[in-house]
Amino acid sequence: MITFTTKYFDELNAIELYQLLQLRSEVFVVEQTCVYQDLDGKDVKCYHVLGYENNVLVAGSRLVPPEVSYKYFPSIGRVATHPNARHKGHGKSLMEYSIAKTKELFQSQTIVISAQSYLDRFYKDLGFIPEGEEYLEDDIPHRKMKLG
Repeated sequence: MITFTTKYFDELNAIELYQLLQLRSEVFVVEQTCVYQDLDGKDVKCYHVLGYENNVLVAGSRLVPPEVSYKYFPSIGRVATHPNARHKGHGKSLMEYSIAKTKELFQSQTIVISAQSYLDRFYKDLGFIPEGEEYLEDDIPHRKMKLG
């Protein structure tokens, strides 16, 4: 079973921040072999979702306020599930929690994301609708999607 907590950047302790950055590096840099600037300056303006299974961080996302990534709308980004914790429904649970928390924190029914294209069906099943053409972000095909 996975349990979630949400903290603003300043509330993360050193261990939580280290574990979160380690998870993101493992998924986005190592697994996806993508060299990119993860530390983009947005983290300090965001809330962070931490998903634990047996006291081990296995999932995470960042909840981005309006005007940081998208004008007028909040966003969810850096959605990551540890490779050893996949196929247990944690990704779906993480996104359902992140959507509910984003709506609560930012008082918005609309959420915009930049989704990796191979996860198109996953996000559609959560209610997101693709907008516009596919584009490359860090050499990985993405698509803008909107909920609400």
